Formats: sequence, C-alpha cells, structure tokens
Amino acid sequence: MRVLTIGFSEEFAKEIEKEISNYFIAIVDSAEDIYDATNFTYFRHYELILVVDENMKYAMERFVKEIKQKKPDTKVIVITEEPQKQEEFFNLKVDDVLFKHTDQSDLLAARILANMRNLYGTKIAIDKMTIDIVNKKIVHDNKAVSLNGKTFDILVYLALRNQRVFSKDEIINALWEEPEYVSDNTVEVAINQIRKRLKSILGYQLIHTVRRRGYKFSSTTSKVLV
Repeated sequence: MRVLTIGFSEEFAKEIEKEISNYFIAIVDSAEDIYDATNFTYFRHYELILVVDENMKYAMERFVKEIKQKKPDTKVIVITEEPQKQEEFFNLKVDDVLFKHTDQSDLLAARILANMRNLYGTKIAIDKMTIDIVNKKIVHDNKAVSLNGKTFDILVYLALRNQRVFSKDEIINALWEEPEYVSDNTVEVAINQIRKRLKSILGYQLIHTVRRRGYKFSSTTSKVLV
C-alpha cells in the first residue's frame, strides 16, 4: 500500500510509516503541503492520503476532487485541531476526519487500520497453502515455498485484493520506493515467477492476465486471516 502524508514533519511521517508497517506492507511518501502533494499524485497512485488541515479550504476542495476523480477508491483522511470543521471536511467527500492525534502515531495508525481493514490480514489461506504476511513465509502441506522479496510482496498485494484488476503501473507504484525507475518488464518477470512456483504446488493458476488492463488474483477458496 502506498501512502502520502501531507503537512507532517519528516520525523513524524517516519513514525507513521513505522506504525502502519505493523498492519500493512506500506511505502510512505511525505509532502510539505497540498501544492507539493500534487507533484506526487501526478506521477504516483495512492491508496491512502493523510492531510493535516492547513486552513486552505479552496485548495483542499480542489485537491480532494482531483484525487477522487483520478482514483475513486483512494482514502483521504484529514487531521484537524478544530472539531467544528469536521462537517466541512466531510462535505468535501473525504473519508474520515480526525480531531487531534497529530502527535500520536499509534492512535493515527489504529484509525488508519479501521479505514483500511479490508486490505489487512496476517495470513492468507488457500487450500493447503498458507501465506504468512507478517513473517514473509509461504507454507504448503508443511513444506516451505520459496518466494522472496518483491515476488512475495506482489503476491500478497494481489491476494489481499482478490478479484480486482491492477495494471503494471499500479503494482509498481504500490510496492517500489521509486516507481519511476522500475520497468514494466520487472513486474512481468515477477508475475511469471509467482505463477510458475504456485502452479507447481497447487496445480492451477491464481494470477490471471486481463487483456489490456493488467493482472488479478482470482480464488474462490482463499481466506484472509486477521
């Protein structure tokens, strides 16, 4: 999951990343303000954006509108020190408004989990195979399955989003620190490795190509365990 923080200090943004990483495979980018954030959102896709209220209603309204048009399922959470402004932000179509918490990264991470719980799990069970997300291990019939690094991350990313289609660009944006320097071929190679390895033990494919759109994980038996 790729996250953009806006208006936080660099130090606090790192604290947020550490806390979020207890729940998700996450990459966190940090922008100074909304105007700086547009440089990030122009090139990168985000599933979650955290914004500190900067008392710029028009800029915030335009920013949220552009984000939702580009990627409707992106969650936008605003943190404010003024409780009377919560209704105003909800009217801008943000997903959640937090009063304070700007100095409590653990509470902020817990609220993020509440908003993104559908993408959270500690394990994924598929027939006799278990993907241990926390410990980055895969076991099938009590035997270890070798999938490491980005191949593991890609499998987990798609498996937690069962039946959803993702382009190569979206996968790269979600899982690489600097996606601009990663080629589509990198994803193709990784997907092929995952397919080959899993088919050899399961006997069938889990990741399918959707023509001209990308890839999707498709399983009717997978269960996400929290």
